[in-house]
Parts: sequence; structure tokens; C-alpha cells
Amino acid sequence: MVIFRTILVIFILCFAQTASAQSIQLKPHKDALFAYPKVLESARNGNYLRLDYIKARDIYERDEIPLRRAHFKYVDRGIRWSRRVRSYASPNGKFKFFSTGKYRSGAKMTVVWVHGQGGNRFQGVNDWTFGGNFNRLQNLMVKNSGVLLSPEFTDFKDKGAQDIAALINEFRRRSPDTKLIVACGSMGGGICWRLASSKQMAPMISGMFILGSHWYDDFLNSAAVKERERSFPLYFGHGSWDTVFKPERQKSFYEAILKKNPSYPVRFTMFETGKHGTPIRMVDWRRELNWMLSY
Repeated sequence: MVIFRTILVIFILCFAQTASAQSIQLKPHKDALFAYPKVLESARNGNYLRLDYIKARDIYERDEIPLRRAHFKYVDRGIRWSRRVRSYASPNGKFKFFSTGKYRSGAKMTVVWVHGQGGNRFQGVNDWTFGGNFNRLQNLMVKNSGVLLSPEFTDFKDKGAQDIAALINEFRRRSPDTKLIVACGSMGGGICWRLASSKQMAPMISGMFILGSHWYDDFLNSAAVKERERSFPLYFGHGSWDTVFKPERQKSFYEAILKKNPSYPVRFTMFETGKHGTPIRMVDWRRELNWMLSY
């Protein structure tokens, strides 16, 4: 009887720990300032949203210097002590990256920011651009025992995907139980889709952001879509006036995923009148990360 009770207690404790690990939720940080604007249209139980983006409000009232420096109330620079420039090795050479948060070990979540054409490793840790939204992401990581990585890499094709895979593998060794989120902007989506379709990398992914980026039809035949137990949450953010990647085409791709797998955990947010960079400025990191971490 004593042995049975001991085993039962151990089982309960293990179950509680597992449930806790699976239900990480981020503490608030400036939620009111970064909350989504008015909802113009909602579908699929809120997983599709069309939002009221207004340039005069969301850029000119939010930025002290439009597109370059947010007003101070959107920024909390207390995380600077945790930000470092580091280097990593891949099959294609050595590259620099920034980390903010729990770099050495024990990170509950790891967010990798993959910039687009014209970007660099500084983009993901710039406190002032994109209305302060990257500063909020850094604060969310520091306050919730996570780490943000903003790396350099070779290109937006196979070599770039090799680079990011090497960085991910390094951090999985440092924090084996970390929840891995990959966020890709614009052309960076080429790397996201390659990781998502990789038999080696896809099982490591706990969520993915596709912000103002493109589609990848081969993903429809990937294990993530076809094998439901291997699906990971996927978030699309797009501006309805994006002239780089057609919003109608991206929305059609989102609908194709649901047609292929109606239960796939996928969200789409359309920012009405938003342009190419709008989703990076407007995505509510805490809302969408908490949704991903709930799976």
C-alpha cells in the first residue's frame, strides 16, 4: 500500500509538471498600448480577424519620429542589461546574433526573429522602430524566462535555413525543454517555410509567425499539415495594401491549409489599409504567443 501511494504521488507530481510546462502563459507588458485596434470582421471563432489599421493613429500618433522612433511610453529599456551580441557557427561559416534574455540555459521559450530583405541582426533588438514592438517582445522574453535571438545568416534559401537550423540546435542543447517559436518577416519567410518542411527541424517548432511574407505551396503536403499530431500553431499577419506579396494570395493560402486540415491551428490577421511592414509593427506578440504556447 505504501509503495502504491508513493507511485501515485510521483505520478501526480509528474503530471502536474507536464501540464504546467504545456501551459506557459506570458505575463502582461504594456498590453493596453499594444492591443489590436477595432475588429472590422471576425471569423472562425476569432482565428481570422480584419482589423482597423489607421496610419495617422498607428504611425504618426505612436511615433515621435515617424517610422524611426516610437514615443517613450511604448518603450521600456530596462532589458538592455540582458542584451548581448554573440556568434554562432553553421556549415556556411560564423555569424553574429543578438540575444536578449536567458542565453545560457533554462529558457522556457526561445523566439528566433528572421529579418527580411534589407534587414540585419539589429532589427529584432531595435527598441524604437516599428512602434516599439520589438522592445515589447524583448521585455516579454526577459520577464517570462525566455530568450529572443536576432541573427545574421547567409540568404533566404537553403543556406540561410541551414544557418538558422544550426542556431536553433545550439539553443536546444542549452535549453532542451524550451518552446521554440520562429518569426519571419517578408523575405525571411523563405527560411521559415524551409524549416517547417524539414523532417528534422519541424518537430522542434512550437509555433511560427509569417509577417508580411509569402506562401509556400509545398507546406500543404508537409507532415505538419497532413499528420495532425505534428502540427504547430501558425500565425499570418498581412496588410491589405501590401504591394510586395499579394494579400489575396496569402489569404487563399491560409484557407488552403484549413481545407487540407480543418483542425489545423492557424490564425490570420488582415490589417485593413496596412502596407508591407504593418504586421511587424502591429502584431500583438503576447496575444499570439500565448495562443501558440497553449498547444
